[in-house]
Amino acid sequence: MTLATGVVLAGAGGVAEARAAVPKIVVKGGVTQPVFSYADAIREHVYVESPLDSDRDGRRDRVNVDIIRPRETERGLKVPVIMDASPYYDNAGRGNESERKTYDAAGNPVKFPLFYDNYFVPRGYAFLAVDMIGTTRSDGCPTSGGAPDVLGVKAVIDWLNGRAKAYTADGAPATASWTTGRTGMIGKSYDGTLANGVAATGVRGLETIVPISAISSWYGYSRMNGVKYWEDEQPWLADYVDTDPPEKCAAVRAELDAGEDDATGNYNAYWAESNYLHGTVGDVRNVRASVFAYHGVNDLNVKTDHFAKWWAALAQRGVTRKVWLSQRGHVDPFDTRREQWIATLHKWFDHELHKIPNDVLREPRADIEIGPDQWITQADWPTPGARTVTLRPGADGTLGLEPAAKGAAGTFTDDAGPRGAGRTEGDLVSDPTAAKPYRLSFVSAPLPRSLRLSGTPTANLKVKLDRPTANLTALLVDYGTDTRIDYLGSGEGIETLATESCHGESTAADDACYRQTRTRTVTSEVNVVARGWLDAQNRASLSRPTPLTPGRYYGVRWETLAQEYVLKKGHRLALVIAGTDADYTTETPTGARVTVDLAGSSVGVPVLLGDEGPAALIAPETGAWRGPSDVVLPKQPKRLY
Repeated sequence: MTLATGVVLAGAGGVAEARAAVPKIVVKGGVTQPVFSYADAIREHVYVESPLDSDRDGRRDRVNVDIIRPRETERGLKVPVIMDASPYYDNAGRGNESERKTYDAAGNPVKFPLFYDNYFVPRGYAFLAVDMIGTTRSDGCPTSGGAPDVLGVKAVIDWLNGRAKAYTADGAPATASWTTGRTGMIGKSYDGTLANGVAATGVRGLETIVPISAISSWYGYSRMNGVKYWEDEQPWLADYVDTDPPEKCAAVRAELDAGEDDATGNYNAYWAESNYLHGTVGDVRNVRASVFAYHGVNDLNVKTDHFAKWWAALAQRGVTRKVWLSQRGHVDPFDTRREQWIATLHKWFDHELHKIPNDVLREPRADIEIGPDQWITQADWPTPGARTVTLRPGADGTLGLEPAAKGAAGTFTDDAGPRGAGRTEGDLVSDPTAAKPYRLSFVSAPLPRSLRLSGTPTANLKVKLDRPTANLTALLVDYGTDTRIDYLGSGEGIETLATESCHGESTAADDACYRQTRTRTVTSEVNVVARGWLDAQNRASLSRPTPLTPGRYYGVRWETLAQEYVLKKGHRLALVIAGTDADYTTETPTGARVTVDLAGSSVGVPVLLGDEGPAALIAPETGAWRGPSDVVLPKQPKRLY
């Protein structure tokens, strides 16, 4: 490969003497060009000293950093850094093919997972694959989003900017004289979560982050409004990512178990440590980095409230930002819209890290998938011009614009169901016009035209119980046959193929080729559009529950998960109110009988309306309708990576 350099000629005694200049980055068409050899790149590793001793062995934890950088950095070229910090390099692996790092006899990396190194190193970047504290070749104990996880990675950025110490394998001091210090973090799931957490510390030198399906508050990953998604999530995950002998970090995991407080589901000081919106280690108000976020609006692992709350807080601060939202589940954009993703990511990193004045920030801020492989661009998200329409449940089971008559009420029981864990979503959405003792359902007339839901719906209910609390579920449901992304099925919206595409340069040990995918769809009569959960005693506070006085009405309000969805003409929109959701929570049903004051209850739905206003959402009913019975909805698999 030809390296583009400048050449300086000097004359002495009539003899020309060539002296090689410092190698240069080459830019064409607003993006960097692949002029540096991937095969000849320097592959090395160092150990960065963190500020903490998470395993309590009397020594500060050291973070393993595997590095690949152009060989020309030994001749004066200074390059920015793209970093993927991860806990998954020696357990789950990375990407759709679960790749792991491999090493030579000297312990230096020869294979890096994913395409970032293959593609960006030839274009004048260093790529760093960082082992999160307590994982792979790093010291310490993982803490499922806590201070060691975040501050260990922050220390790497500090080292790149001369503010922290690092050592080679033989104990010699290591410096990063080859970098500009400008760093971009990228990664999916836990990796993207680390990017959010480190950005929330306000560390200087972190210029941009690309969080993919990332957590913004670990309380919100484990539970919503006091309702638990999983039991023992924090110690289980810490144990999963730690491949050292179990006894090494057993005491730390015991503290995670106590701190998460599964007995109540409450928010506490423990959860504040891993809250990157407003926490004790990180706070979104500290963010200096620009943000290019990606999320699947049907991701039921890292749910959409993580993105929506993070995005709104960034917008309030005027942070430079961009977003892609797909209709998939927990799926990487590389496996959703590969060519466009790589091209956009390339321009983004060039602009933010090389400071190349290309047009990436002049493009529309938001790319939104509104149907299978149907993408649109728009100025922002939620969709500018979207309005919240208040829909009200009727005593006759309808959902409309007018409130029910004063005194109208409906009842259901937060019951255990046949398996003792509540009711499945299939139970809750079947036969929506039929009376069921474990739910209330209210269905609109056919929609007179198609319209888009964009944003976060809100349930507002007036309820009384015969017990101190109940688990409450609110579902917005689309009834109407359509072909949709199969986000609940295997692959969560994609099918992996045998064919490959290649992006970047390869070596015998590390190729740039990955299996292609295609969209997986399903034709169905019903789809749950938005979901939300609340423990009624946490209606006013996540930290201090207040049990309800039986027989007395209370107002309860909670947001569902954010969504971007096209409601088709002729379909019906329904509100389903129920007790414990057996599919996505691990709560024990309370058995409470719940009475809902229909006149005092509503759901706010953010939609893009035409000139006719809310009337576009509701049309007169024409004839009887029952809807699908015996619905079976797959439970979305939990993919950690």
